[in-house]
Amino acid sequence: MDSLIAAAARALAAGDALGALKRVALRDDPPALALRGIAMAQLGEHRRARELLRLAARGFGAKEELARARCVVAEAEVALAMRDLSGPPNALRALSAATTTLAARADHANALQARLITVRRLLLLGQLDKAKDALSQINAQGMPPALAAVAFLAQAELALRLLDIAPAQAALVRARDAAAHAGVPALQAEVAEAQTALERPAARRLRHDCEQPLRLAEVAALIDSNALILDACRRGLRAGQAWLPLTGRPVLFALARLLAEAWPVDVDRATLIAHAFRTRHPDETHRARLRVEMGRLRASLAGLAGIQATAKGFILQPCDERPVVVLAPPIDGEQASLVALLSDGAAWSTSALALALGASQRTVQRALAELETAGQARAIGQARARRWLSPPLAGFTTILLLPAALSLE
Repeated sequence: MDSLIAAAARALAAGDALGALKRVALRDDPPALALRGIAMAQLGEHRRARELLRLAARGFGAKEELARARCVVAEAEVALAMRDLSGPPNALRALSAATTTLAARADHANALQARLITVRRLLLLGQLDKAKDALSQINAQGMPPALAAVAFLAQAELALRLLDIAPAQAALVRARDAAAHAGVPALQAEVAEAQTALERPAARRLRHDCEQPLRLAEVAALIDSNALILDACRRGLRAGQAWLPLTGRPVLFALARLLAEAWPVDVDRATLIAHAFRTRHPDETHRARLRVEMGRLRASLAGLAGIQATAKGFILQPCDERPVVVLAPPIDGEQASLVALLSDGAAWSTSALALALGASQRTVQRALAELETAGQARAIGQARARRWLSPPLAGFTTILLLPAALSLE
């Protein structure tokens, strides 16, 4: 390695992208192309970074397997920053092969980097069980400080998504110390932003005449309580360790929420029909459908609560004299999860959003059009290069709105 390449690599490790470019900007040999690509990625020019890294990988060829594997890992990190979560069919296989090559060649730092990219992708997709398994195979001890900070951040995000507050706090403390040791300002800022999630309101507890903002620790305490919780963040009901998901059953969820919000009094039939079936002019067919849907909801709630018919409507009767609590998202609207994803400040493609939300791309496109009309999202680029952005949501955290429901057995 010549002196300019070594100096550029040291500058990149310290987060000095401009300093690295000054040394290799005019060179087109594969090592210089790779460093230029990483520098452009640090400056936010992800599309150009990806082009340079691909050129570098081709330039190294099959004989320089280790250098090419490093380029594959760097490109995978750029793809993650671009929220290109689907990518070409062979992208994940290439990253896995690169990880194996790096580990076999004793390049442990870059092998760990590759594994962390995989973990962060799984977290973005809401595949929490897989992310947990992948993280369990990563040992942060002895890592370079910057990589250790990223590993601890991933641990903290997973714990926050699972509402394990104490482990999340411990991981964030370790991430802060590692980031300070690394001395990379962007990494320190990322850790500081993650720590604010513990202090910001994450949900609202709805009462008859008011609402109470709750932080993540307060949400976790509420879930551990004896209450029957209508969870409008994860769209289901929970009581202790029992969890009834209603994500794919919007009518049942709407009826359950109306009954929970009214508890301990009943809800009249006209109100239930208007909100659940979205009609202002009910007839006998709507009343008959209400009876059918209430029967389905009653069967689904068996063991958690009963539903009793009254003279004017229906009332929720929780088992074991549990209190009923409605846990609402910090923001209202059917597109709350989509807004939560966009609020991370990255530019998302519709395909990546659809993959993360588990929805069709056409559904996501319609939702984005509605958000754009409401001024909550904006598009940049055209055709396949189009990406979507939303201003960061200040004042509260959207942890509970991100994809993947909690699986309480």
